[in-house]
Amino acid sequence: MLNVDTIKNGLVIDHIKAGLGWQIFQWLGLDKAPFCAALIMNVPSKVSGKKDLIKIDNAMDIDFSVLGFIDPNICVNIIKDEKVVRKINMELPTRVQGVFNCKNPRCITQTEHYVKPNFILTDKKNGLYCCEYCDTLYKAGEGGKALESI
Repeated sequence: MLNVDTIKNGLVIDHIKAGLGWQIFQWLGLDKAPFCAALIMNVPSKVSGKKDLIKIDNAMDIDFSVLGFIDPNICVNIIKDEKVVRKINMELPTRVQGVFNCKNPRCITQTEHYVKPNFILTDKKNGLYCCEYCDTLYKAGEGGKALESI
């Protein structure tokens, strides 16, 4: 039986698509954090079958738009005195900047490193983002993978 202590003050990032937890854990720098943080993978879920979960026993500032891009189904629970005081449901951000690099070798962001990668939401229903500079398409929830067939 797995036992992870109660969070006193911090965050619980819930409903992460199974397999994406480690990417979020690293992006948040929790693999190097001096405080207690737990990544629990493949937790049984009635909705999705399996999910990942991150528990952070520390208050942190997080760019919620990035979490929404990685997985728009994520829910962040803010914990104070061992109680959930706020729930934040993620959604697809309209713009994502500096989170991942454009994979197109002809994109200006590949050769001119002062230009930050910038992606615009072009199709909310399908979670498609377009590189602002070269129009390469990316799908949200896929960790920023370029779409090969488009």
